[in-house]
Amino acid sequence: MEKRKLPSLAFEVSPIALGCMSLQGSLKEDKKIIDAAVAGGISFLDTADLYQKGINEKIVGAAIRDKRTDVILATKVGNQLREDGSGWDWNPRKSYILKAVEESLKRLQTDYIDIYQLHGGTLEDPWEETLEAFEILKSQGKIRAFGISSIRPNVIRKVMGMSTPATIMMQYSPLDRRPEETVFPMITESDTRVLVRGAFAKGLLINKPEEPFLDYSAAEVKEIRELIADSGLLPEAFLIRFGLMQRAVGSLVIGASSVAQVEKLITAYRQQEMISDELLRGVSMKIPLNRYTQHR
Repeated sequence: MEKRKLPSLAFEVSPIALGCMSLQGSLKEDKKIIDAAVAGGISFLDTADLYQKGINEKIVGAAIRDKRTDVILATKVGNQLREDGSGWDWNPRKSYILKAVEESLKRLQTDYIDIYQLHGGTLEDPWEETLEAFEILKSQGKIRAFGISSIRPNVIRKVMGMSTPATIMMQYSPLDRRPEETVFPMITESDTRVLVRGAFAKGLLINKPEEPFLDYSAAEVKEIRELIADSGLLPEAFLIRFGLMQRAVGSLVIGASSVAQVEKLITAYRQQEMISDELLRGVSMKIPLNRYTQHR
């Protein structure tokens, strides 16, 4: 799997990242999944301190302990767990980020994080101190780059007007083409790149029973799934090609909960190179565009 060099990163990333939120929660089984991914060229792992209340980071850290230099590791911050275990609260303050990174480093059994991402964001957040926290961590060598995870065009526009995050994670698939309207064009002209989540639309475009998604009815979801199936290749291959064809996109973050799913993902990545631009454009033209109605 040929790696990609993103403009704001001093290192390369694989075009597919393993979304670790889908791991099973068992070190023995999850290490097999991670090992299979890395062996197949998926050397980019994405987790978050929120997943399983930190257990996900612990599992990932233990699984890659003997191969840390072989992987690119991304995690997220901003959702502060309550001490009573009743949930979490949004906290993008500088003081919290500087404290939370230490806990993530400990759970991940590493002394640096390759991409540290803010796990959300609103216009009302104290962005000056949030971005200052990331710059401090970069200067200390505790993170190599920072990004945000947001689907809000107004937030993305504000942050990019203040700084240059290396990455912005957002949802994108044939069922969610909202970023094509303003966000992708804006990012394409910058040194920031998108990390796509939701590339398979919760499996609705592969094998899950159709149901409404955003402003698409269940019947429309079924029609779009059938359009993709007509390509004659794995639907996963079409969806991977659909995401990676966008100039703004750096990598697709896709979850897997078994070695078999990882192997299928690797096969699909190889197949996607067989999909022509003409086929992609032809299918895309038959899918009605959706647009953001909030946070514009």
